[in-house]
Amino acid sequence: MDGTTIEAINQVTRYLDLAGVFACAILGGAIARSERLDLFGFLVVGSVSGLGGGVIRDTLLQHGTPVALTDYAYLPTALAGALLSFAISISENAWDKLFTALDAAVIGFWAVTGAQKTLAAGLGWLPAILLGTTTAVGGGALRDILLRRVPAVFGGNALYGTVAAAVAATMVICHYLGAPLVGVVAGVVGALLFRLAAVKFRWNLPNGLEWQPHSRLASAWRSRRVRRNPPEDQSAV
Repeated sequence: MDGTTIEAINQVTRYLDLAGVFACAILGGAIARSERLDLFGFLVVGSVSGLGGGVIRDTLLQHGTPVALTDYAYLPTALAGALLSFAISISENAWDKLFTALDAAVIGFWAVTGAQKTLAAGLGWLPAILLGTTTAVGGGALRDILLRRVPAVFGGNALYGTVAAAVAATMVICHYLGAPLVGVVAGVVGALLFRLAAVKFRWNLPNGLEWQPHSRLASAWRSRRVRRNPPEDQSAV
């Protein structure tokens, strides 16, 4: 790739990153409203939601100071998103219903950005997919941990993490094919289509399989557990 193409990719990546920061800061503010936090809480939760994934990515890359601390557009963008949620009543439920498309686009923005920055740092395809996914879901996970909630990415989220991994993989494939700009477009469009379909048709990964081995050893082990922990007598008053 020539210098012009690399510069174009870097600019596109930056703008996609900032768009993701703004949208996720709005979502963080919406969740802060549902938790009945004050203005400071809005700003903190919105900033963590908007900047967390990128900070984790840049820290793991060890390729300089996280961009959120060196590019002065990032923190004001996150604060603006949080303030917008503070000024305008956007509940978490309203976000789920009205902003699903924007949420899907954010997954695409950040998964593409994370994968591209990882590849630009000289790492291979697997770290690019992992950090692309982490960039997309990391801020939300940090936000939920901060609020003592089970991170939404762990279940019941219409394939949020799965979509991010698929988009990052798409970006990696296009990069190795020499068409990174195609990867950007395909990743964002693919995230929109995949995520919207998952929400509409309620696709989710299984929570846990109930299958148990039926060998003699497994049967003996289960019988031993029952003898050690007998069920309570339901007829007792």
